[in-house]
Amino acid sequence: MGFKVAIVGATGNVGRELLSILDERAFPVDEVVALASSRSLGTEVSFGDKTLKCQALEHYDFSDTDICLMSAGSGVSKEWAPKIGAQGCIVIDNSSCWRYDERVPLVVPEVNAHVLADFMADKKRMNIIANPNCSTAQLVVALKPLHDKATIKRVVVSTYQSVSGAGKEAMDELFSQTRAIFSAGEVENKKFPKRIAFNLIPQIDVFMEDGFTKEEWKMTAETKKILDPKIKLTATCVRVPVFISHSESVNIEFANPMSADEARDILRAAPGCLVIDKREPGGYITPYEAAGEDATYISRIREDNTVENGIAFWCVSDNLRKGAALNAIQIAEALINRKLLQPKKKAA
Repeated sequence: MGFKVAIVGATGNVGRELLSILDERAFPVDEVVALASSRSLGTEVSFGDKTLKCQALEHYDFSDTDICLMSAGSGVSKEWAPKIGAQGCIVIDNSSCWRYDERVPLVVPEVNAHVLADFMADKKRMNIIANPNCSTAQLVVALKPLHDKATIKRVVVSTYQSVSGAGKEAMDELFSQTRAIFSAGEVENKKFPKRIAFNLIPQIDVFMEDGFTKEEWKMTAETKKILDPKIKLTATCVRVPVFISHSESVNIEFANPMSADEARDILRAAPGCLVIDKREPGGYITPYEAAGEDATYISRIREDNTVENGIAFWCVSDNLRKGAALNAIQIAEALINRKLLQPKKKAA
């Protein structure tokens, strides 16, 4: 018997990616339900060779649903995730709403899937599991095997984040601005504070009192929660005129010795990582090539001689997949493969 899975936010970028990946990975489903707000009622989305019509979240009964993959923003998640979880449905939430709640595990399966056993054993659990920020997900996949070997003390990361991380409207804005520039039209800023076409914007999310942005704070807090609270991390997050895939320049200081060759071998053997690192023109990965792929790609691995035990590398991943939809589905797969979740008995 397969599982019944609901997708909340099925009409969005990540929602459509969730449906695509469920089909690609032959997830053990008996039924998939597409849910959205009332204004999207009846909107059609694709699931494999099937077409699903969106139902209204407000009127849906989750009592016979096993898993809810939610990607509809923090406001929707704050209101609905506890209600859905109270009906015995496991919610895997892609928003930032529950990531920092001590009752909610924040999971990247290649890094900390072990926390799911204790979570499922807790009879008082909220039935909510959080997906990390897209930029954090790919980072910790790369950091985990290196940390296990040599213990990371400090990380300095600069991100080059695609516009898809800000949603469909952001992708449309990059497209329309680019077209306007080539046709000598008027360039309008609606989603971003400054022009994104042929430009970079060193701000993602709102500014905090200390001068960092909320996105930069998220990377620090989430890395500590997922990987190790002792790791010191500082981030600079930049929006770039790329449609899909986030890139990161990562500099690590270890407590113990680590050579570039050793780091390269460790990352080649690490789950979720794919090393493309030839020291020649084009011997590295770019966001264009990572789009549509599942791996966290690692390139430009080298020693940083400005600190003792330092390594630097370039990291790229599809933010709609590993940064969001794929990671959520991998969490669901981990629950199933570890026999922590069984399908509900459906009424005859």
